[in-house]
Formats: sequence, C-alpha cells, structure tokens
Amino acid sequence: MEKSIEILNKIVSNIEKVIVGKKKSIQLILLSLICDGHVLIEDVPGVGKTSIVSSLAKSVNASFKRIQFTPDTLPSDITGFTMYNQKESKFEYHPGSIMSQIILADEINRTSPKTQASLLEAMEEKQVTVDGVTYNLPRPFMVLATQNPIEYLGTIPFPKHSWTGFL
Repeated sequence: MEKSIEILNKIVSNIEKVIVGKKKSIQLILLSLICDGHVLIEDVPGVGKTSIVSSLAKSVNASFKRIQFTPDTLPSDITGFTMYNQKESKFEYHPGSIMSQIILADEINRTSPKTQASLLEAMEEKQVTVDGVTYNLPRPFMVLATQNPIEYLGTIPFPKHSWTGFL
C-alpha cells in the first residue's frame, strides 16, 4: 500500500512540474484513471487543461491524442472508418482518433449530439463498432473532456451521466 501511495505521489509531483496550483484537480484526475473512469472539465479556454492531460499521459507512459471538437466533426473522425482497398480487393479499417490510451476531447460541447454519442459508446464499452465490426480500445483507456460554459456561443448541452468526475 505504501509503495502505491509513493508511486501516486511521484506522478502528482511530476505533473506539478508543468502545472502549478492545481494539485487537487491532478489528484482527482489520477483517481479517476485508477478507477477506470472519465473526467469532464468545465472551464474557460486557456487555463492549462490540455497541459494537465498531456502531462498525465507522459507521467504514466500512456499514448495520448487530442481531439478538437467542432460542429463539423463526424462520428467516423472519432471511431474510424472502413475503406475499400482496390489493390487488396477488400475493405480495411482505418482507426479513428479514439485509438489511444488517454484522450483529450477538447470542447466536447461544440459538436453534434451524434458525434458526442460515438464518444460515449467508446467511454462506456471500451470499444468502437464500425460497419458491424468491434474494435477494442487500448488499456488503460480514459477520456478527459473539456467543455466551455454553456453561455458561450456555439455550445450544445452534453449529457453528464457518463462521467466519473467533474472539475
């Protein structure tokens, strides 16, 4: 038990080398990772949300991808798609941006509900289904999403039931 606490404290200290004054948030995010959960962060742009997530991924040696959500982001941008390969005469899967261990879903409430739903399947099932074929996501798998305050222009309400924690 003491060894585990020591490792967790080292991870927090490492992230604090990049982010100052957010120790409680860092601890809560790390706790969500341990619990196999996801975190929704609501804050204004420019306060270090991306840096926290990127530092977490580096600190635990996990793959990391940032997805910038916009009104024209499609579900296939998230999950991937199949395309016919004429040379091979077969369909091939092209992985989407969700195929990483730690995902920063930036400004999740700026995209359509259909695209939001594709992310929720991945979060809840730890897999994506494309054209009837299921692809498992890498482990550990965690989504940290940011959303702008609902008063901001161009935001779409996002269901909060799938989140382990809110910051």
